[in-house]
Amino acid sequence: MTLTFPNKSRSFDESRNAVRFSGYDGMFEVRFLVEANALRTPSQPGRSEDECLRAFDMARQIILEAAAHAYGRGGKDRYTLTAQDIRR
Repeated sequence: MTLTFPNKSRSFDESRNAVRFSGYDGMFEVRFLVEANALRTPSQPGRSEDECLRAFDMARQIILEAAAHAYGRGGKDRYTLTAQDIRR
């Protein structure tokens, strides 16, 4: 099966300072976190929850491609994407 992202929902996980979203491989859910640091530019010291969610939305396609790439390497059910994953 191929990893798909039919659900556009995402949420901010304050305890992990990351944005959560899910993909699906057939009927299996695959969970992802994108670290807030991956959603900021070098000139930004940090981002608020709203800024992280907006940044995620603006970079959604790149993030989903990075998520699919990470999933293709492992086959786990949880992944954390970092700035290095997003800016390959």
